[in-house]
Amino acid sequence: MTKPVPEPINPADLPELARAVIARARFPQLATIDGDQPRVRPVSPVRTDGFTIYIANLRSYHKTGEIAANPNVELAYLDEHHDQVRITGVAEIVSDQPTLQDIWDSNPLLRQYLGSIDNPELIIYRVVPKKVRFMREWALNYHDVPIA
Repeated sequence: MTKPVPEPINPADLPELARAVIARARFPQLATIDGDQPRVRPVSPVRTDGFTIYIANLRSYHKTGEIAANPNVELAYLDEHHDQVRITGVAEIVSDQPTLQDIWDSNPLLRQYLGSIDNPELIIYRVVPKKVRFMREWALNYHDVPIA
């Protein structure tokens, strides 16, 4: 069997290619650290602004303590073509009311599940990207994606 040869990538196309993977792969895997043990779980972002990803969470979830102890996280997206995007960043709690209200208003599942934006269990994390990488299926090498 011959090794597949990936199409060449124009570096100027990387942001668009990465955003397309994020749009298609709606449920990324979130990696955190629990002491010295990595933990990975699927998450459902509640907002995406470029490569800044917002994730709803509950205070009672185990990942809340993991992120509090070490806010360095990574999101891994994999689409149906097996193209990948990895966003390495820092998770910070969103506290500005206009952003919280906008996310609340645009997410009926949050409203149904939590009842009120003032529910003390609700936390919204903003994953601020430090590094974004894109890999096409079978290419076996990542391309750094400009963040700005």
